[in-house]
Amino acid sequence: MPLPSQPLRKLGFLTIGLFDADDPARGHESTLGIIELGERLGLDSAWLRHRHLQYGISSPVAVLAAASQRTSRIELGTAVTPLGWENPLRLAEDLATVDVLSGGRLNPGISVGPPMHYDQVKDALYPGTADAQDFGYERVARLLDFVRGKPAGDFSGVEGFEVFTDRVQPHSPGLGRRMWYGGGSLSSARWAGEHGMNFLTSSVVKAEESEDFAEVQLSHVRAFRAAHPDGDRARVSQGLVVIPTDSASSAQRAKYEEYSQKRLPRTAAPQGPARLMFAPDLVGTSDEITERLYSQAAFREIDEVAFALPFTFEHEDYVQILTDMATQLGPALGWRPTA
Repeated sequence: MPLPSQPLRKLGFLTIGLFDADDPARGHESTLGIIELGERLGLDSAWLRHRHLQYGISSPVAVLAAASQRTSRIELGTAVTPLGWENPLRLAEDLATVDVLSGGRLNPGISVGPPMHYDQVKDALYPGTADAQDFGYERVARLLDFVRGKPAGDFSGVEGFEVFTDRVQPHSPGLGRRMWYGGGSLSSARWAGEHGMNFLTSSVVKAEESEDFAEVQLSHVRAFRAAHPDGDRARVSQGLVVIPTDSASSAQRAKYEEYSQKRLPRTAAPQGPARLMFAPDLVGTSDEITERLYSQAAFREIDEVAFALPFTFEHEDYVQILTDMATQLGPALGWRPTA
């Protein structure tokens, strides 16, 4: 088995936070409980996905605000917030507020592009201005400016008894260094590097220069670091779907394998007009997964991961997966839990 150049430094997880439409509180509580479990297990980070007009967490920032009051150490992130649904100024205020509440543990991940099913939601989201919206990198640049303390207005001073400032409040000085870009293309990787962000690479990339997933992902990691002021020290986190089965029951193992096999056909060739490529889910014992991870060129060049939990499993499945991740898979990758 090939050895990594250095032990895995940070081990985290990503969840979508599904819930039942008739009992949304139970699903949200499950997500908070999983984050608390992650902290008890010594994992370094917990990340939430956005799901708008679906039965998944629509407001990760609000959920992470709650999580910040029920944890004390684990880092809390979004992977990712699609900026097409957001006003950068208001989002900057929310992110800074949660970062202050968490004691500087927030890791906001963002992406660009028009909202999913935009034609169906544009009149509700941007009535009268839908066709004038810019969903490109400029939207990210605005958010970065506001988070990093650049002026958001042209007035500061006192009006009557009230004091006004020209920048987003509260201002959390370290937050600007903890902004992540979730990208699946070379242009996104380079843009994130040029603007001093961190880079989230996942199980989805665009087949631009190759149809080999690992080769494409490696090119993104290297393009990002080549463009980043920190060079090879620039932070990259990999987010594959990883399901260790060390302590799983036979029924759980069968369910996990069935889930993976149903998703496997999409990994055979680029999908759709965007030519999206998907990495296979990694299901097996921690030793088996470790060997498969070390065989991937991109994995050997990173030292942070946020492994994605499957979308449709039960709470007890996530408990088993996270526990094996922290007690079996992580140590096999050279990682050690945070006390």
